[in-house]
Amino acid sequence: MSFVNVEYPHDGVCQITLNRPERMNAMAFDVMVPFREALEAASFNNDFRVVIVTGAGEGFCAGADLEDPGWLDIFNGLTVPGIARRAMKILEDVVRTLQDMHQPVIGAINGAAIGGGFCLAMATDIRIASHNAYFRPAGINNGLTSAELGLSYLLPRAIGTSRAFDIMLTGRDVDAAEAAAIGLVSRTVDHEALLEECYTIAERICGFSRLGVEISKQMLWAGMDAGSLHTHMNHESHAQLFVRMTTENFEEAIRARKQGRSPEFKD
Repeated sequence: MSFVNVEYPHDGVCQITLNRPERMNAMAFDVMVPFREALEAASFNNDFRVVIVTGAGEGFCAGADLEDPGWLDIFNGLTVPGIARRAMKILEDVVRTLQDMHQPVIGAINGAAIGGGFCLAMATDIRIASHNAYFRPAGINNGLTSAELGLSYLLPRAIGTSRAFDIMLTGRDVDAAEAAAIGLVSRTVDHEALLEECYTIAERICGFSRLGVEISKQMLWAGMDAGSLHTHMNHESHAQLFVRMTTENFEEAIRARKQGRSPEFKD
């Protein structure tokens, strides 16, 4: 049985589903490695303009697999500290892959996003939550830290430092309604409508310039690391000029608007 399903629900859309519902799609290594491979394959498949990530069953991703984390050949011959470092690298690579993908990634958060699953959700570009969804930073409840896989970096930037400190230091659950209210997700929808809502967003994005969308995603992530407004504006201006001067997109948008039709970008 494959623990990762790849589907193509609409033209230009790739849907990647964590598929171990009996374990709440926990982050065992035999799940995360094929998940990262599926993300990388989608990123370099130019038929896809948007990628949707979700979970099978009642959970999005329950974080660490406490039942059986799985074994990989790359662990052979290592002591426990060495295995631990390799294991963290595998999980960190998943987060980096999501952010580095050429396409926008929509997180369809269908249920519990716990621990590493919370981190995974935060690494997606757009988050849409089912009313059944909730988020929990699990590590602090287990005698560890709640800071893992970029969460202490991404969460304050998404919702502000005060709320991030509250959630990460108390280890409490954030339900879908609160998540929407504080900007943790873009919106919540009925559980049955979750994927259709994501398809609607994906369809809109697919109508834009491929380069325009890809570079906009890159600029948004780069802006989070920018050292100053001046530096980032310079970065933005070169990106904007690149698309403006190397494509006919702007001229096509003007023609289409005058002719009352949708533009057909050829970049």
